[in-house]
Amino acid sequence: MIELAVLDIAGTTVQEHGAVYIALEEAVRAAGGHPTPADIRRWMGADKREAITALLTGETGGPPEGGTVDAVFADFRDRLDAAYADRPPAPLPGVPEALAALRAAGVKVALTTGFDRGVTDALLARIGWGDGFLDAVVCVDDVAAGRPAPYMIFRAMEATGVRDVSRVLTAGDTVRDLEAGSNAGAGIVVGVLTGGLDAAALGAARHTHLLPGVADIPGLLSLA
Repeated sequence: MIELAVLDIAGTTVQEHGAVYIALEEAVRAAGGHPTPADIRRWMGADKREAITALLTGETGGPPEGGTVDAVFADFRDRLDAAYADRPPAPLPGVPEALAALRAAGVKVALTTGFDRGVTDALLARIGWGDGFLDAVVCVDDVAAGRPAPYMIFRAMEATGVRDVSRVLTAGDTVRDLEAGSNAGAGIVVGVLTGGLDAAALGAARHTHLLPGVADIPGLLSLA
């Protein structure tokens, strides 16, 4: 019996039209970097500060030309805020109903994300997922390292009182999401095809299931 579902946010439960990766690429380019599409894909699901650091200093071996990592991260956040204002994010189809079905069946629901707390709180407020809608929200700045480390999953377990990782389901739309679930030893590790990766790319990472989206999770657990 699954007791806890740990789900990614952007591209998994929330449709934000890839804005996070567009903003990331634009901020890195503005600071003097030259990321390829493959470079951006490699950092999908990661801590955004870690991604910026790697995309810039990994190319040059030194600090970014456009300023400190903090300055580039601030630029990234400004670009993301503007993108969200122009095209507001929204829950992916069927996701609110799926989360309600999980919680009605006694499964706790936690969200995890490579965003920091400030970005996350603003995003969830935009879509109306406030207090009481979820059992826990864990951000990358709550833990020592982001994905593929399993720490956000463990923090979600701690926050919800779940002790047996075999009773945890994780789901995400990136390779790092699946790697984190596998590294945690989750009982069910689901890849969902609502993000930027197709079944071949996402399925290359270890997983237990590939689904069209989070809306299909209650059916997987025979709750629908």
